[in-house]
Amino acid sequence: MVSIAGSSSSHAAERAPLLRTNSDSNEADAADKYASVDVRAVSLVDRDDAETSMEDVPDHKRQLGPFSAASLIFNRVIGTGIFATPSVILRSSGSVGLSLVMWLLGATVALCGTAVYIELGTGLPRNGGEKNYLELIYRRPKLLVTCVYAMYAVLTGWQAASCSVFGEYALHAYNLSEPPSPSAARLAGVICITAALLLHGTMLKAGLRLQNALGLFKLLVLVVIALSGLASLLKVKGFRLENPPKNFEWDTMWEGTLTGGVNAFVTGLFNVIWCFIGYSNANYALAEVRDPVRTIKRAAPLAMLSVTLVYMLVNVAYLAVVDKAEIVGSGRIVAALHFGKLWGVEAERAVSVIVAMSTVGNILAVLFTHGRVVQELGREGVLPFSSIFASNKPFNAPFAGLFEQWLVTSTLVLLVPPGDAYLFMLNLSSYPLALINMFVSGGLLFIHLPDSSLPKGLRALRASYEWRPPFKAWTPVVLFFFLSNVFLVSVPLVPPARGYRVYENLPYWLHVLVAWLISFGGIAYWYVWCVWLPRRGGYVLVRDWVRDDDGTPRRVVRKVKVT
Repeated sequence: MVSIAGSSSSHAAERAPLLRTNSDSNEADAADKYASVDVRAVSLVDRDDAETSMEDVPDHKRQLGPFSAASLIFNRVIGTGIFATPSVILRSSGSVGLSLVMWLLGATVALCGTAVYIELGTGLPRNGGEKNYLELIYRRPKLLVTCVYAMYAVLTGWQAASCSVFGEYALHAYNLSEPPSPSAARLAGVICITAALLLHGTMLKAGLRLQNALGLFKLLVLVVIALSGLASLLKVKGFRLENPPKNFEWDTMWEGTLTGGVNAFVTGLFNVIWCFIGYSNANYALAEVRDPVRTIKRAAPLAMLSVTLVYMLVNVAYLAVVDKAEIVGSGRIVAALHFGKLWGVEAERAVSVIVAMSTVGNILAVLFTHGRVVQELGREGVLPFSSIFASNKPFNAPFAGLFEQWLVTSTLVLLVPPGDAYLFMLNLSSYPLALINMFVSGGLLFIHLPDSSLPKGLRALRASYEWRPPFKAWTPVVLFFFLSNVFLVSVPLVPPARGYRVYENLPYWLHVLVAWLISFGGIAYWYVWCVWLPRRGGYVLVRDWVRDDDGTPRRVVRKVKVT
């Protein structure tokens, strides 16, 4: 492992927030204070390696092509939501017409988010996703935003809800006569994510092949559902129903609109947006994508436009076959109702298999990318035992980061009590994402603003970003994405309408409180690590570049005694 450094002052400032270089001196003789953080300038070695950067990844590490990048997005977006969530959306909206409008709103937010993350991904084609973008935008206090994001990345069990769903539907497919016990379903979910850990942690190429195959399978299943519903709507032989529903008649299409109030509408919109979450999934692993700028510019729009089209057609298909009242009141997932109406109740087993396999693909995709987020935090030197998390040994995969995600997810799956657990875990994942997206898009919007719209004091700050990505989103698109996330962050605090409950036994604001507590935990971690301990120990934190044995560059944070 050798130290490396870049020569450009702008690159050095961007790469090493705790490190300030002094090209005129080889001594650690300059100091600067920002707030309560002491940052000491140190000289670097190996200045001949001046072109090295976080994008300088060995070719053998870039194993993902365009289809694999699109598959990361497909598998993250298409989980269980499109099979089960339409009934929740219909109940939250109160009417067929408004539910379709909500799906269109969710698709619009997702497509705007896709444009935002393509710009950010082409500008910073690295592993880590939002961590890189937040660090670029919010530079002071140094490492504060990194520590807050690290808390979300490490403590949120992103796959917990999906593991619970997999266990339920896998066991239901095995035995249709009786529902699976909660303990057995949870155990099956843990077994699933354990298999995903072993695949992605020890057999990278085999895991990617399975992940890609499941992405294609899910897309084909949704196309079949969409075509079958349209065939029923057009009364094609073999798909014609004796008593078709009247969901698309104008007089009944808008009945019951907003009966649950604004909070119910927002809860439904959350669920719609959750069905589209995943447009940024390839951004977490861009350092492992071949020709990442070109690939993300093509793979992300293709994936999200395909998903949007299929989602809308699938919703039309459901409503063409199943009556609104049955969807809202049956308690079964709408895909099972759809298959049952067309092909009989025995098709329910097929639905359970489809949902279980779809969930496996989702678990594989999320574990693959978020394990690399943890690895990137290790490379930043933010996490304890960073060298372990940063390593790809012994299987050329970030096993430590994958294991951390497995551990947190398995713990949540096994320990969180049943009842409201699934919805709470779902909201606890979606609300932090809205919070992160708000800060990311807000910062990008600031960078986009022209000088004429900024006071003189902020023009120099905006110019300091020197942001020239290969792809640039339209500023109104960034603004819409920012405002939509402000809305999603703010409105869940509004009490629900009388008679409507977000949870059965938990307060409606609990997931919001927990999300903000995680943020405050990140602030506390930053203060202890970057301020309190250095003051108490008489040292400052500095950051050096090093190159691992496999040729991958990373940063390490070390202590320098104050003399």
